[in-house]
Amino acid sequence: MANSAAYEAIVRAGPRLNQLQQVHAHLIVTGYGHSRSLLTKLLTFACSAKALAYTRLLFLSVPLPDDFLFNTIIKSTSKSRLPLDCLAYYRRMLSSSNVSPSSYTFTSVIKSCADLCELKIGKRVHCHAVVSGFGSDSYVQASLVALYGKCGDVGGARKVFDEMPVKSVVAWNSLVSGLEQNGLGEEAIRVFYQMRESGLEPDSATFVSVLSACAQTGGIGLGSWVHRYIADNGFELNVKLGTALVNLYSRCGDVGKARGVFDEMKETNVAAWTAMISAYGSHGCGKQAVDLFNKMEDDYGVTPNDVTFVAVLSACAHAGLVEEGRSVYKRMSKMYGLVPRVEHHVCMVDMLGRAGLLDEAYSFIHELDAAGKATSPALWTAMLGACKMHRNYDLGVDIAKRLIALEPENPGHHVMLSNIYALSGKTDEVSHVRDGMIKNNLRKQVGYSVIEVEKKTYMFSMGDESHPETGEIYKYLETLMSRCKEIGYAPVSEEVMHQVEEEEKEYALRYHSEKLAVAFGLLKTVDEAITVVKNLRICEDCHSAFKYISIVSNRQIIVRDKLRFHHFQNGSCSCLDYW
Repeated sequence: MANSAAYEAIVRAGPRLNQLQQVHAHLIVTGYGHSRSLLTKLLTFACSAKALAYTRLLFLSVPLPDDFLFNTIIKSTSKSRLPLDCLAYYRRMLSSSNVSPSSYTFTSVIKSCADLCELKIGKRVHCHAVVSGFGSDSYVQASLVALYGKCGDVGGARKVFDEMPVKSVVAWNSLVSGLEQNGLGEEAIRVFYQMRESGLEPDSATFVSVLSACAQTGGIGLGSWVHRYIADNGFELNVKLGTALVNLYSRCGDVGKARGVFDEMKETNVAAWTAMISAYGSHGCGKQAVDLFNKMEDDYGVTPNDVTFVAVLSACAHAGLVEEGRSVYKRMSKMYGLVPRVEHHVCMVDMLGRAGLLDEAYSFIHELDAAGKATSPALWTAMLGACKMHRNYDLGVDIAKRLIALEPENPGHHVMLSNIYALSGKTDEVSHVRDGMIKNNLRKQVGYSVIEVEKKTYMFSMGDESHPETGEIYKYLETLMSRCKEIGYAPVSEEVMHQVEEEEKEYALRYHSEKLAVAFGLLKTVDEAITVVKNLRICEDCHSAFKYISIVSNRQIIVRDKLRFHHFQNGSCSCLDYW
């Protein structure tokens, strides 16, 4: 077998272990078993096949591996998402006296550190790159931006990026992605605009991150522009872009457009199906979510993963589909061999609790405890929400106290206990809980609402007077609420502190952040639906008020809170008050 023929045989075998081993055996028989170039090619395909033991055996069969072989194995293990092996070969390289790392070495090793979220090791590699003279290499710097961003060190990512003399598209993408992944969607969008101002053209990876940032912030204007840009400039609607668009339209309130993008996708995977199922679930379309889940494997042969099950179980919980949810939960382990995690257990407790099956939900938690499975505070939090919803105050107080014992520094548990005491009329206990919060410096999370008008984003908090048009907004809101009262609206004030007078309660409710955002949106737009994003759960009074406002304004109002979407139109909500 000639050397060229042997090389072609390896290429034909590809990343398939049995074929590679057969070719390798033939190489040994024909005298090419020690050819460094052929063994290097075998190594590359063995890594792609994730044949770790065989890869190691091939590497050890080469006497005195050189720089090229080390770089090949390090690059191949990193590319094949074998980060631990990549780091192991890097350490072996450092202990070899006859080899030196290159920019390819550091780029691959830093990527593996990012895959493992190993910031401490990554910083050491960063230092080694600087000492070795590769600290200013553009590829190494771009990989460092990605490392720091993925590991949550946004400041570190920005510092490396700002020091780059020449910023590539990859570096810009890494910074945008890092900001978005750390919840800094607005900043990610600003960096995207800076990238375009620099004269660089974005690519598919840029748009995936930008669309995710738009979904995070509710920036439908920029997101829609990106969609048009993709279509007009011949970008392929690949799986990642398509899934990002599905998430964008879903999280910005348009589940119909999300489904339209999903149906346009020529290629889908489990992530795309899960995104669409989750979209239906968050918009209260539980039946559609379950139907799509059933089609996923039956009609298209896509196997759901544990994230898919979280999506469909959550959809069942928010739509009251208890029987369907029980069936899905059973299928998870029986049909797919997946072990339910805390997230799945929380969905089950939430589903049963929302449906008023408090005894079954309580028993479910205790069965998990008896089986030796850790009962996360999240389970008791879901149970507590159900107790508050169905006015089981005694059980609610017990669970709230249990949660405070588990997580004494979580202000949410104290607030919930205070609310339950308030609802049950125990004002002395309300004062006691709130005094304790003040003493321990525990602050309730501040609620805010965001709305986009004419491609500009506006944020409101309760009683906000920072907007330059505050007077006009408040006056318009007063008019709206007066008109709502004329057709039957009455403030739902039971969750406001019981010590204050009824007039003060109504005032406190009237200027909630979401009401201010809705009033501003109606004031500044004509005819179109308005979408408001709130960081907390929408309150019961605002939920009631928006049904009436949708009548008097003859407009559709969409509110995305921390749990789901509410579409208000003609006096009703898409959740059918099951929320």
